[in-house]
Amino acid sequence: MKDFKKNDPKVINGWAMYDWANSVYSLVITSTIFPIYYSSVTKAAYHGSDVIFLGIKIDHSVLYSYAISFSFLIVAFLSPILSGIADYSGNKKGFMKFFAYLGSISCAALYFFEGENVVYGIACSIMASIGFAGSIVFYNSFLPEIVTEDKYDAVSAKGFSLGYIGSVILMIANLIMVLKWKEIGIPSVGLASKLSFVSVGIWWAGFSQITFARLPQAVTSNHPKQGLLYKGFNELKKVWHQLGELPNIKKFLWMYFFTTMGVQTIMYMAAIFGSDQLHLPDGILITTILVIQLVAILGAQFFAYVSKKNGNIFAISIMIPIWCLICIGAYFVKDQQMFIVLATVVGLVMGGIQSMCRSTYSKLLPVTKDHASFFSFYDVVEKLGIVLGTFVYGLTAHLSGDMRNSVWPLLLCFIVSFFLIRTIKLQSE
Repeated sequence: MKDFKKNDPKVINGWAMYDWANSVYSLVITSTIFPIYYSSVTKAAYHGSDVIFLGIKIDHSVLYSYAISFSFLIVAFLSPILSGIADYSGNKKGFMKFFAYLGSISCAALYFFEGENVVYGIACSIMASIGFAGSIVFYNSFLPEIVTEDKYDAVSAKGFSLGYIGSVILMIANLIMVLKWKEIGIPSVGLASKLSFVSVGIWWAGFSQITFARLPQAVTSNHPKQGLLYKGFNELKKVWHQLGELPNIKKFLWMYFFTTMGVQTIMYMAAIFGSDQLHLPDGILITTILVIQLVAILGAQFFAYVSKKNGNIFAISIMIPIWCLICIGAYFVKDQQMFIVLATVVGLVMGGIQSMCRSTYSKLLPVTKDHASFFSFYDVVEKLGIVLGTFVYGLTAHLSGDMRNSVWPLLLCFIVSFFLIRTIKLQSE
């Protein structure tokens, strides 16, 4: 990044716009319309909850949780290698583009998922998940390169806030299509849902162009391009040894692992829980998750303010016990009103915990040019947390026969993460 000056508002806005671009995937594909559509069409195609996947009979919701686990396991394996190569070659933005386009095209390809072709639908959802998660590794790593440390919290919160706003705008448009399909001339609710998947792909790829146009090309590298895989491994090895000398970062990554196990699993499985356990109508489910996004905007900004006054560790220490109460509440939720109240609380702490964790990790990093490699470890921890969290969630539901029991392993994760965060100190606090 020759002659690049930090804290350029144009660059900051361009960086934050990627949250605006890709967050529609999180809301429409992982949290609302696709899980509901997936549940509906697979039940219709297979005349019940069990589907046949690669010759194996399995409950559709368990298959969905395993598919999420598998996709993030792939990213957890690939991202450290790719980020090492990116740091060595100076082509972070190129890798970010590849994954963004992979994800957006895969979302649009879900248009052809009908229910009986469940292998195709799961494959597309896995590829979309890989595209989303893979691009985030490189996106996050730009944060300490474009702003100074005193702006980490505010800029991180700005990204998440824009993400929530953008996803809500497209979600409202999709909600109108799905709920008012007759009035606007769409032949069926299924087609309305499939058109929403296409809209996600177009939105994601389209608004990403603002980010790609404004982000710097990262470190210009004069390194030879031969043997990039080997050099990438060496870059990764170097960062791994550095982590061994940074106990605060190691403790933070363990804390983040347990936190993300709980947070992301709750977000990924909320719609399936509401549909299968509470039998809530699709419109109520989608509207409720929309409310979560709106409240999350306030949550991200509120906890950025709390951290400014009392520090990041204090802010995170407040949010984790609230997540514990959410787990307990999920076990006892019985009706629509209780689900909406619980979802509102989730929204409040969802934006805050994601924003604070990203900015806190940025503050813990040493002076380095290997930001992609450092953030790949952060990303691997997150993805492994999602892998284990969604797998344990599905396994607990499968073995106990009751999805409600799946909240207890998540509660344990939050308890462990609370004790870990209390052992971490930031130099600036």
